[in-house]
Amino acid sequence: MEARFLLGFLLLLSLSSFAFAIYEDQVGLADWHKRYIGKVKHAVFHTQKTGRRRVVVSTEENAIASLDLRTGDILWRHVLGKNDAVDQIGLSLGKYVLTLSSQGSVLRAWNLPDGQMVWETDLQISNPSNSFLHVLGNVKSGRDSLSLVCNGGSIRAVSSIDGLVVWKKDLSIDGLKLKHVFQPPESDTIYAIGFIDSSLIALYHINAKTGELLKHATQASSVDLSSEISAISSDSLVALDTSRSNLLLIKFMAGTITNHKLPLSDIVQDFSGLAELIPTKSNDIFVVKTPSNVAFIKVKGDNEIELIGKADEAGIVSDSLTLSEEEQAFAVVHHSNNAISLQVRINGREALTEGIKIEDHRGHVKRVFLNNYVRTDKSHGFRALIVMEDESLLLMQQGEVVWSREDGLASISDAVVAELPVEKEGGVSVVEVEHTLLEWLKGHMLKLKGTLMLSTPDDMAAIQAMHLKSTERNKMTRDHNGFRKLIIVLTRSGKVYALHTGDGRIVWAHLLTPLLQSESCPSPSVLTLRNWRVPHRKALQENPSILLVGRCGAGPESHGFLFIVDSYSGKVLETQILDHSIAEVVPLPLADSSEQKLHLVIDDKLNAHLYPRGSDALEVFVREMANMYYYKVENAKEVIKGYAFKKGCSTGSSAYCFGTRELWSVVFPSDSERIVATARRKINEVVHTQAKIMTNQDVMYKYITKNILFVATVSPKAAGGIGSAAPDDAWLVAYLIDTVTGRILHRVTHQGAQGPVHAVVSENWVVYHYFNLRAHRYEMTVIEIYDQSRADNKDVMKLVLGKHNLTAPITSYSRPEIATKSQSYFFTHSVKAIAVTTTARGITSKQILIGTIGDQVLALDKRYLDPRRTANPSQEEKEEGIIPLTDTLPIIPQSYVTHTRQVGDLRGIMSFPANLESTTHVFSYGIDLFYTRIAPSRTYDSLTDEFSYVLLLITVVVLIVAILVTWAMSQKKDLQEKWR
Repeated sequence: MEARFLLGFLLLLSLSSFAFAIYEDQVGLADWHKRYIGKVKHAVFHTQKTGRRRVVVSTEENAIASLDLRTGDILWRHVLGKNDAVDQIGLSLGKYVLTLSSQGSVLRAWNLPDGQMVWETDLQISNPSNSFLHVLGNVKSGRDSLSLVCNGGSIRAVSSIDGLVVWKKDLSIDGLKLKHVFQPPESDTIYAIGFIDSSLIALYHINAKTGELLKHATQASSVDLSSEISAISSDSLVALDTSRSNLLLIKFMAGTITNHKLPLSDIVQDFSGLAELIPTKSNDIFVVKTPSNVAFIKVKGDNEIELIGKADEAGIVSDSLTLSEEEQAFAVVHHSNNAISLQVRINGREALTEGIKIEDHRGHVKRVFLNNYVRTDKSHGFRALIVMEDESLLLMQQGEVVWSREDGLASISDAVVAELPVEKEGGVSVVEVEHTLLEWLKGHMLKLKGTLMLSTPDDMAAIQAMHLKSTERNKMTRDHNGFRKLIIVLTRSGKVYALHTGDGRIVWAHLLTPLLQSESCPSPSVLTLRNWRVPHRKALQENPSILLVGRCGAGPESHGFLFIVDSYSGKVLETQILDHSIAEVVPLPLADSSEQKLHLVIDDKLNAHLYPRGSDALEVFVREMANMYYYKVENAKEVIKGYAFKKGCSTGSSAYCFGTRELWSVVFPSDSERIVATARRKINEVVHTQAKIMTNQDVMYKYITKNILFVATVSPKAAGGIGSAAPDDAWLVAYLIDTVTGRILHRVTHQGAQGPVHAVVSENWVVYHYFNLRAHRYEMTVIEIYDQSRADNKDVMKLVLGKHNLTAPITSYSRPEIATKSQSYFFTHSVKAIAVTTTARGITSKQILIGTIGDQVLALDKRYLDPRRTANPSQEEKEEGIIPLTDTLPIIPQSYVTHTRQVGDLRGIMSFPANLESTTHVFSYGIDLFYTRIAPSRTYDSLTDEFSYVLLLITVVVLIVAILVTWAMSQKKDLQEKWR
């Protein structure tokens, strides 16, 4: 009896390691999360002696963030809505961050230390336009101060404490646009200056406490005024005319307005081109930037000006920085080759010049923000926050880069996956083997302590550190499980990054657009990213490469260009400026002998250009051309057209140019339907089997085709946002269309529904998400398509023995006999993006990856979206795994693949397979990046990295010893029984 108890205890101990889902030391092992802010457009420094020194920024991704000035780390961050762009930021009372957004409609206050929102005020502006924010320094009520928001011809004074509108003044004059507001020291009067229809100058005197209009005056301008002004004193400002070649000096004294025209050619020698006025603060100094230089100009007396400084080389100029009542500082940054030169000028004279070396992949300087600090010798030191062309952010101080941030990764537009190189065979030294063995033993001993709950906090930290620093995880070679890969992403700025799936580090980066910028290609922009070469077999020694396609201008008729980039190093292998435009890039399921994937570039005249250009590629395409088709969705015309390719080109006689002929078109009536969404299967998706065995041993065959297109249309009244139409005036129609013949395979109408619509197509099914106006809830619908033409092949034994027609050729031109099954379910969340997991052989169960409104990724088992679900499934259906029907799809907290993290402004989700069939990679991107590995059907084909081999070995040894001991005890007991 004692022996049996001992055996049971040991067996329970051996299985204890499988009783937990996840350990504390497993956090971050198979995932990583990177936070960014985007391209900075406004910055305010906060460098008081008390508290942490920081810089508060707003970005083009509608993010507001506080960065640590010492490290560049994000202290706090908030991402506003897509239509809530930040117009201006400022500081109030030394503890609030004020943000003006939505074209001056919304004013918010955030707590400076922790970023908590203090208040939000909707200013209820009827006609939002260009607005600005001005924090008053003289009008205070107790510890409160007022902030003025000017929008068009209206002024609103808002309390900085609670956000209440203290007073508002609408200057009801057509064409009035306020440009500047100021308050003289120790005065209760606000002066507001604006332009009326670019020809009149208006001045308003307003009581700062009550908003009462005290006086106003207008004066005709001698020139047509532009929107650029610069305040140079408490009673004067400078404006540019519309030609940007003349200055207008405006003075307002004793309620009167005077203006004086000053040609820039009289001030700046050899002036030509268009000038730009740099904003300054009142000190009788302003800055004019021309295409060839930067001029610092001082106003002296009545209508007299003087050139007090000049930078002979044009550069990027910062806004003015007030050092004292008499001094203003400006930063002028020049960029040449791989060097940045920072020049600080105080009142026009050069005060500091510093230079740094930077990487060549950052491009040119786009913006600079200047800040000062006091050195130990009481002199002024300066630091500059620099925004680069690739949207990265640098802090420069004392001739060094203090820190840098790759915030271009906040604007990813496309992504592909590439394999890492194969590990080369080579000898390993004895020292390396011994070191690895010791580390292995140490790691497993620590794991054993953790399993037995004997580890200390230091041990847990050591375990996690060993995992994160694992050489296997971060090696630059591929592994047999397919866990180590490169994610190559394209950003809005035209920069390409290669990210390692192990820890998210940047392997290489390359900014491509400056390489093409020339007279023939004035404004290059990269459109898309594709895999160009994926080596197998004969080409395994060749490095994989990627294709980048772009335009030399903004319009679709602009000439295109191609880049071929090495996936391992980022080296540009080939550059081509094309003699035709680029409307679309169509990847083909074909490759030449060197395993370069074939692509068709469709121009604006619907000609197809074949790449790569080689006799081998041409031969392959011509041989398969009869089976190649192309479709085009024209949203503006509410029509979808299908084309075939033919030899001959309308724009030339090139052998690589092919014409197109229209085969079919589907025209949606514009008075009743508007196209809002389309989706299709991945070109490289693997389907394990076409047959699906039902609970009654019946066989249904999936309708598998790569030519299926999902199209969603809504009624014209429902084309706006949710609630834009009444339920009776709204409907959503879902189509499944064959893109070879244009045949509509299935059509379903959802009455009282509208978008936004998000859809994903996989195998023989489609899942789409929309809003139900009648139920006031979101819904998800699944449609599955089955091939009825093989209805006679329902015998499972025929399927097993191979006596079926699964290998018979299938053509889209034969009228398909299909059957559909569909079901709709309520879903709790709004959706930003949707995708489906993909595995190497398509055996593993599918999961729907849903990007929720909370910027998280939810993995929803496809079984919940099975159209065969019933309220009371039979015993056979339960054995098959069919879940009982409920009207709402469940959201299980443990199903969030992002755990508790958020991917700010989530825009896309991509899934790509590992070599292990059970595992798939998931990469989601927005302002942030998140990567993880998931196993939809659990890791049935491998042991996890955390499996304790030492514990298994100890358990086996103990069991063997226990068996021997119990055997000896049993023998002894039997012998004693025989002697009785």
